[in-house]
Amino acid sequence: MAEEALVSEERTVDTQWGLICNQLKTEFGATAFDSWLKPLTVGDFNNGVMNICAPTAFMKNWVVTHYADRISKIWEQQNSSIKKINFIVQNGLSDRRSVDTSLLKKISSTPTPQNIYGCSINSSSFGLVAGASLANDTSRNTAAASPLNPNYTFENFVVGKTNEFAYAAARKVAEAKNVSFNPLFLYSSVGLGKTHLMHSIIWHIKKNDPNRNVIYLTAEQFVYKFVKALRYKDTAAFKEQFRSVDVLMVDDFQFMGNKGTTQEEFFHTFSSLVEEGKQVIISADKSPTDLEGIEERLKSRLVGGLVVDIMPTDFDLRMSILQKKAELMGIELPVKVAEFLAQKITANVRELEGSLKRIAAHSQLLSGKEITLDMTQDVLKDMLRSIDRKTTIDEIQKKVAEHFNISVKELQSSRRARTVARPRQVAMYLAKQLTSRSLPEIGRKFERDHTTVMHAVRKIEELIIEDQTLAENIEILRRTLEN
Repeated sequence: MAEEALVSEERTVDTQWGLICNQLKTEFGATAFDSWLKPLTVGDFNNGVMNICAPTAFMKNWVVTHYADRISKIWEQQNSSIKKINFIVQNGLSDRRSVDTSLLKKISSTPTPQNIYGCSINSSSFGLVAGASLANDTSRNTAAASPLNPNYTFENFVVGKTNEFAYAAARKVAEAKNVSFNPLFLYSSVGLGKTHLMHSIIWHIKKNDPNRNVIYLTAEQFVYKFVKALRYKDTAAFKEQFRSVDVLMVDDFQFMGNKGTTQEEFFHTFSSLVEEGKQVIISADKSPTDLEGIEERLKSRLVGGLVVDIMPTDFDLRMSILQKKAELMGIELPVKVAEFLAQKITANVRELEGSLKRIAAHSQLLSGKEITLDMTQDVLKDMLRSIDRKTTIDEIQKKVAEHFNISVKELQSSRRARTVARPRQVAMYLAKQLTSRSLPEIGRKFERDHTTVMHAVRKIEELIIEDQTLAENIEILRRTLEN
């Protein structure tokens, strides 16, 4: 009889909670209800004390601050035997009772956070998966805003002298829940393995520690999601999503430049996670100190962890990469061809892999035609011609000086006269546009620091919109240098 009474009491509480949720949804609206109240569940009820469970501490604190008084008052009206309500954090599902959704009215006039953030709830795994899934696998605790490449694993990453430190650091944060460096900041030019390492970390965590809650997205996607949250006046749900993770990974962080309000939000999210001992991993095309449009206080936080520069590949590493890729593609790559490609294609791994794919496709489409050096040179003749015709900063300085009728020495001098300063800025701008050199490297060619180059590039970008003559001069110089 006692057990029957307990079951009856639980059913009564569940029914009352469903009616209360119906009233809360009517009073506060669908957006607020779905964000903060729907995830709540009824816990134990003993001696007049009712426990209401929230899945995270952040959500519990928000509910206590904004909704607790109203929930308590409605409960008292529904059940006089309830003397006190406790709001607790409880992640497990086994002993929690969720809302009886059949009692809820359908109110759908306002988008919920699920469609605000492009997320979907997987009922079978109770997980939030943003955007695309992990190779069509909706993992419970991993959210990714773009698809992950299944080939980008630690096992497929070719390690050499120029990237072994970055590999070791990435492997460390993937394997250990608590590391001595936070954040991990990876930077390099394009195509040197940053994204490969980022994806490798996620795949490793997913396989070996699936309970860790991971969010991976680009800086551009972070900006988009935050702007959308502002538009729908639901930044609280945005904060809850990003501040309740174990690992936050942001790719292409350079796109965060000059995004003032979003940087402010990222700064507080970053600080909150680091203070709680959660891991932050960031990648960019420049070191934190060289990032343009990033606030100084955020730069200071970024350099407070481990900053790792992935250096350009050397010949031995390029040979190893070619051999590994050829093995994965199932093709036989002659040593002479591999040596030729490793010597010629030095810019980045992406170009190297692309050239190998073109050769493999040509061989397969011609019924297994043997891969030879002659065939390679013929298939890649356009790429090789472009590589052989690389623009240098010295060449840019020479052409700009000739065009404006001044000397290269004047370009490199400290003279500030407009007749020299403007051509100098044009040369810096073209060096940034037509070469892969970093700002400090360009600055050294002009005996200036990188901030002067940054100023010159911005100045010319502004002037070419207003000054048609200058824009035409720059276009003439560009065509001359590229031909």
